[in-house]
Amino acid sequence: MALDIAGVRIPDSKLAREVTELVRDTESPLLFHHSSRVYYFGALAGKRRGLSFDAELLYTGAMFHDMGLTHKHASQHDRFEVDGANAARDFLRRHGIAQSDIDLVWTAIALHTTPGIPQYMHPVVALLTAGVEMDVLGLAYSEYGNAERDAVVHAHPRTPHFKDDIIQAFYDGIKHKPETTFGNVKADVLADKDAHFHRGNFCSVIRHSPWKG
Repeated sequence: MALDIAGVRIPDSKLAREVTELVRDTESPLLFHHSSRVYYFGALAGKRRGLSFDAELLYTGAMFHDMGLTHKHASQHDRFEVDGANAARDFLRRHGIAQSDIDLVWTAIALHTTPGIPQYMHPVVALLTAGVEMDVLGLAYSEYGNAERDAVVHAHPRTPHFKDDIIQAFYDGIKHKPETTFGNVKADVLADKDAHFHRGNFCSVIRHSPWKG
């Protein structure tokens, strides 16, 4: 029986089952369980906010969001987010999903590491990023009950040193194409013009998140 947390569960559909099987067979256990937690945390956030969203599309986006870090789906020159979005797009096309829904999932995956934008977009886009930010960075950690967090982690365990493990997984997935890491140009401008500007550090936020391990 699928885990049910406050009314949130993995969709019981042929598509969702095939997503689960494909991602389990392609990704490492670290990424598979991380992606599963992202779905639950994103869907729980949506339920708490009273948002209407297609759980099947959110699940697909969550499960494919890190596919670009795998050898099978990593391109030579595109950002890993785009690689994951393309993998989800190809999967959904094979299953005859409407182009508008494919575009929604593609956008959600492509933007999941771009803070400050997804939260204003369609719930599937916003909630995928919310799930990622909760599981990796611990953002909105206190908005989830202890029972919710414990149930999700029990079903999809975090490794004992998840923070270091996920940083290593990112590094392994992008080290061959450092040019794709060109990021927030505003931070570059501030660093160039303001000697007192201190750039935020993604890895530091992970290591200082409320999560243990």
